[in-house]
Amino acid sequence: MFDGIAADYDRLNHIMSLGIDRSWRRRAIKEIVSKDRDQEILDIACGTGDFSIAIARRMSSGSHVTGLDLSEGMLAVMREKLRAEGLEGRVSAGQGDCEAMGFADALFDAAAIAFGIRNFEHREKALKEILRVLKPGGKLVILELSVPSNPVIRWCYNLYFTRILPLIGGKISGDKAAYRYLPASVLNFPGKREWMTTMATCGYAGVRHKAFTLGICRMYIGIKPL
Repeated sequence: MFDGIAADYDRLNHIMSLGIDRSWRRRAIKEIVSKDRDQEILDIACGTGDFSIAIARRMSSGSHVTGLDLSEGMLAVMREKLRAEGLEGRVSAGQGDCEAMGFADALFDAAAIAFGIRNFEHREKALKEILRVLKPGGKLVILELSVPSNPVIRWCYNLYFTRILPLIGGKISGDKAAYRYLPASVLNFPGKREWMTTMATCGYAGVRHKAFTLGICRMYIGIKPL
């Protein structure tokens, strides 16, 4: 599915979020990047590389981002963008499953997942695998779309998300099924309390949460214990 929509993915993301997704990423990057030290950063479900590139622009000169995604179609778009940006030495893009990564233990200072965790088949397994490759004290930052808690806003959101968005996405990408899947995956993702409990159960310490734009997006943060 993601291979099929890769060419239009970035444009549709920005159109359908009215560009607000960029501000959500900027706020997450503040939690990920430490400009005063070099870092190894893992961007899981990196897709077409928007988040990896945004991280690279703000990290220290000796830092490196490793992007990982299942979709070769998305990664092909990412590699083109890295060449255009001159970032091939600072960001790498590889195909792989984050439920079984080929990385050594305690390799990364930070890991990020932007709008991808809801697509994982076995989320708890993925969280534990990410914990394995983080250094002690390393941080996982997750951005994910969410359902607003305010009933009026939630009604408007559901109307847009389940009726209007599939029409726009299907018309531009030619794949209506993909943009019916998107709202369904968001609506089926656990609520904030349940997800924070899941992260803590999987071994993360200091789990916390922030809501953005009336709860349309949420950021979850957890630390690998020392």
